[in-house]
Amino acid sequence: MTIGDITPKERKSRRSKHVVDDTAPLLPKRQDEDAGYDEFNGASFTGAVFNLSTTIVGAGIMALPATMKVLGLILGIAMIIFMAFLTDASIEFLLRFSRAGKTTSYGSLMGDAFGKYGRIFLQICVLVNNIGVLIVYMIIIAYDGLLVLEGDVLSGTSSSGVHHAGVLEGWFGEHWWNGRTFVLIVTTLGIFSPLACFKRIDSLRFTSALSVALAVVFLVITVGIAIIKLISGTIMMPRLLPDVTDLTSFWRLFTVVPVLVTAYICHYNVHSIDNELEDSTQIKPVVRTALALCSTVYIMTSFFGFLLFGDLTLDDVLANFDTDLGIPYGSLLNDAVRVSYAAHLMLVFPIVFYPLRLNMDGLLFPSARPLALSNMRFAFTTVGLITLIFLGANFIPSIWDAFQFTGATAAVCLGFIFPAAVTLRDRHSIATKKDKILAIFMIVLAVFSNVVAVYSDAYAMFKKNSVTEPTA
Repeated sequence: MTIGDITPKERKSRRSKHVVDDTAPLLPKRQDEDAGYDEFNGASFTGAVFNLSTTIVGAGIMALPATMKVLGLILGIAMIIFMAFLTDASIEFLLRFSRAGKTTSYGSLMGDAFGKYGRIFLQICVLVNNIGVLIVYMIIIAYDGLLVLEGDVLSGTSSSGVHHAGVLEGWFGEHWWNGRTFVLIVTTLGIFSPLACFKRIDSLRFTSALSVALAVVFLVITVGIAIIKLISGTIMMPRLLPDVTDLTSFWRLFTVVPVLVTAYICHYNVHSIDNELEDSTQIKPVVRTALALCSTVYIMTSFFGFLLFGDLTLDDVLANFDTDLGIPYGSLLNDAVRVSYAAHLMLVFPIVFYPLRLNMDGLLFPSARPLALSNMRFAFTTVGLITLIFLGANFIPSIWDAFQFTGATAAVCLGFIFPAAVTLRDRHSIATKKDKILAIFMIVLAVFSNVVAVYSDAYAMFKKNSVTEPTA
């Protein structure tokens, strides 16, 4: 159910909500008794916070400790806080201009500012970003953890001729039913598909709450291990400032910006959550509460992850939990970390899939009636996208290299460039001088940082290939 599917009683309690614009095809425009919805009186504040927090906390949490290795603790934590404030400002731009234009989706906002092609460009970026993210989630769950982890989270893998057992193989031994493909089939049919069938994002509030709880479980275990090793004197206080010795190490500082930006991307779900709120005036407190919660989790994960592994922290800190921790029950704690994180991502999947389906339908059927009111289109779009993601995870195991270039770039557009562009466009003449200065800063920071990051990643990849080729 979406904003158009409201009862007269609900309509009275939500007078601050704008009437749905005819240019927003992704949302139902009227109550349809044949749609099969239960009575819905609006989403709660808590449910909205959990859904937005789950949108934010995905795979990015595992890459943040590595940003501490590059930036040092002081600058790294400062950047996490700074990006949270910048994200809050960009979402405020979206909400304010949506209210002014009476638009109820990100796509219709871009259409209001830049016409049909602006809406299409936004939808393409959501497709690129979310499909890439969801394929990577599947890879983490049943393959090799962003191609850095030396063993699959659940099913295990082989690397350089050496087999590394996953959790299931370690527990039960090697069997056909704990292979990577079968694990993905069971996960897709048993978890992803049922959760992807909900037509209201508020229906995912309980799984979102559990997902956030599982992320906290990972954090608590990491903190506990770090404190135990700190007391025993087996770890030292990590670097506080970045180690900049030459121009190359200076440019490397910018490579962490896409990681920080991707860690806070939630903009594509803000309108859906806002549309279902019982009181739409709560959306700003919802956003700020979710950002504060996620920032706290990010800071603690980054601090204690870097404290625990120091300069040995890998690009995906989950990879560090595939080694001997040097403490009692270390193997059990390793398994607990990997299983809780895999379960966390399973529950993040539907919350990221929800806007993917809406934008795919809006791109393919811009003039059709709302997706939630067409069971046939809803089913075919859902099955088609899940099949595409499943095939991508099975046949493109090196997706992370492409994800660094396409996903991070699309994420930057969604998080900063598009909100800033809408502000500079200012069709309704409501932007202040301060808003426009901040918008210019967002665009410059986003473009510059990503150009440097893409260049650095490409240079490192070509340099690695040039080193390995003579020895082949």
